[in-house]
Amino acid sequence: MQARVNGTDIAYRLDGPEAAPVVVLSHSIATTMDMWRGQVPALAQQFRVLRYDMRGHGESAAPAGPYDFEMLAADVVGLLDHLKIDRAAFVGISISGMIGQALGVKHGHRLRGLVLSNTTSDPPPPEMWDQRIADAEKGGMETQVQSTLGRWFTEPYRRANAAVMDWIAAMIRNTPVNGFVGCGRAIQGLGFANHLRNITAPTLIMTGDQDPGTTVAMAKTLSNRIPQAQMQIIKGASHLSAIEKEAAFNTLLSIYLSATLANP
Repeated sequence: MQARVNGTDIAYRLDGPEAAPVVVLSHSIATTMDMWRGQVPALAQQFRVLRYDMRGHGESAAPAGPYDFEMLAADVVGLLDHLKIDRAAFVGISISGMIGQALGVKHGHRLRGLVLSNTTSDPPPPEMWDQRIADAEKGGMETQVQSTLGRWFTEPYRRANAAVMDWIAAMIRNTPVNGFVGCGRAIQGLGFANHLRNITAPTLIMTGDQDPGTTVAMAKTLSNRIPQAQMQIIKGASHLSAIEKEAAFNTLLSIYLSATLANP
């Protein structure tokens, strides 16, 4: 399904009972809503699960950037408005954990809960994304495939799960360069660290203990900046912990959502 929101076309999908509390699942850069295929069966019996392709990804439109987190958060709010959803729990991983921070700071009244997975509140060194963007603009998204897989999954998992690597590689390869560049520029401009104390939604922070990009130390810093945030470390997981350690991720997420959404 498609919705025209915030000046662009956003693809989305709904699963689960219509009257159940809504949980929004937001994917990482260079993937699509399909990255959550392992979570939907675990959640959709109890919750109304809303997945979407962020701007520049999947079946959503890919306008030229740069993008910023106010824009990416406004896409989520616009989609909720389109679907007449007043409040929802938001689950974001990687860049979408940054979108979650923007929602918590700017649109907290729309949140019943907030999950920030494998993410950080501080921007990376600018040259990191300058190089990735230059490579993608010159050589296309194929330039990002192998290095990204190496950051996102531990070596033992990559060796043992060739089919998963092919699936993720295809999502990376098929990401529009506009979307990758736009979101990369957004990451460079991340700047909510001094405002995270204003987040009032019940917040769960998760990360993998093998994540080289958004480390346990970064998760602890993020947790310290958000009042009363909970934190969980997933052992043996790298950056896409929702895939590499699906069962552990789903258990922690389900426990949190069940407790947080038990009351209106």
